[in-house]
Amino acid sequence: MLSQAPSADASISRNPEGRDPNRGPVTNLPLPRYVSLKGNEGNARRGPSLSHRIDWVFRHAGMPLRVVAEFGHWRRVEDKDGAGGWVHYALLSGVRTAIVQEDMAELRAKPTPDSDVVARAEAGAIVRLGECIVDWCRVSGGGERGWVPKPVIWGVDAGEIRE
Repeated sequence: MLSQAPSADASISRNPEGRDPNRGPVTNLPLPRYVSLKGNEGNARRGPSLSHRIDWVFRHAGMPLRVVAEFGHWRRVEDKDGAGGWVHYALLSGVRTAIVQEDMAELRAKPTPDSDVVARAEAGAIVRLGECIVDWCRVSGGGERGWVPKPVIWGVDAGEIRE
């Protein structure tokens, strides 16, 4: 009788704990995911410790950032241009925001292109992200609120649905 010995490759794995590679090893939250900058300033470092040099400084409270990796109390983040580094988790918030990418983007009363325009937002404006359906998200900022097409903002994935 032959025994079923594992092959030589069976013990080699990039994911030794059987952990889901789409989840952070520290928080078990999805990777990548969006967060926002908690305060007015956040240092992005070359590596996940205070001894690593600062490569970048984020200077806008509420700025949306994309978490792409985790290590201890540190999160590797990127902004809409791909700039970033390792940021201490205490500088980040789970509050979802987005940045307007199109100048004078129209906020509409309903998630349809023929709905009334209720406000306009300048490119670079940081808005709070609300509900998102297939192609539209509800955003608010500056005392105004309305729906924008997803491609107009950065801070939400194309297929993401939010209630």
